[in-house]
Amino acid sequence: MPLPLIIDTDPGIDDALALLLAANSPELDVRGVSISYGNTTIENAYRNAVAIARLAGKRLRLAVGARRPLTRAFVGAAETHGESGLGYVDLPPAGVALDFTKPLERLLREQPEPVTLVTLGPLTSLALALKRDAGLVRATVSRHIAMVGTLDAPGNTTRYSEFNAWCDPEALAIVLGGLPSELVGLDVTRRFVLARADVDVLGAAEGRRARFLYDALRFYVEFHRATEGVDGCVVNDVLPIAVLLDPRVLDFESVAVTVDRSDGESRGRTRRAVEGDRDRAQVRFARSVRVDLAHAILAERVLRWAEEPEASTPVHT
Repeated sequence: MPLPLIIDTDPGIDDALALLLAANSPELDVRGVSISYGNTTIENAYRNAVAIARLAGKRLRLAVGARRPLTRAFVGAAETHGESGLGYVDLPPAGVALDFTKPLERLLREQPEPVTLVTLGPLTSLALALKRDAGLVRATVSRHIAMVGTLDAPGNTTRYSEFNAWCDPEALAIVLGGLPSELVGLDVTRRFVLARADVDVLGAAEGRRARFLYDALRFYVEFHRATEGVDGCVVNDVLPIAVLLDPRVLDFESVAVTVDRSDGESRGRTRRAVEGDRDRAQVRFARSVRVDLAHAILAERVLRWAEEPEASTPVHT
């Protein structure tokens, strides 16, 4: 039977790849997608999710999640993902997103069986769900995998901090203290680079799917070349989906961590807990990655799919 799955995401270029991978994998039953702020505004993120669902030709139930951090100001990542959140993709203007109306709780409450929850953006929507109905969340979420944090790899927002953790460290602390979690952080995602040559193949292909991904990814490639000297792009959010398809993709280690909720360079830092730390949480942290397996999964399910000629498909959202 396909694995029941709910995704909370902030699309985002690498989020788009992760959503397409989930939608194109018969092993997964995507029951709903909760949209969050993060890489871009929630209005842009929702518009982007609609565009991704249309591209996949899938019926994805979309809901509106958190539009800002619990206590901090919203700061997006336009320099990384473009003003729209999807690089150079030609998109219609964003509409108005509805105010927060407990979408994640509603998606969870409607499930007839436990589900896997994958969070690809800031943890605010899940923290709010835990604050409102922790019993529901714990009873319904059989496994939670988050793309968040770093232990030993350099941060991508400050010297120490990964972006999703930095956006809302208060929310991350609530989640780690309230729900067993597996963290897929920069320690492994920084090793998973989609080469510029793979992106260039999409640019040479015909069809709207290839053009969509090429226009998104070439922005990402330009950003990584300018900021990190990488000849390609780090596609962080693919790994939490890929490990559901092949558990060999990631190896996890049990680690006690704490989340820094101060300001400055340590904001959102996820570090190993030491004696005397308050709010320490035991998590499973991804420590190694099979890049070859992850790349093969992404290539088969998304890149080659995008390169294939496609028939016109109806719009389902």
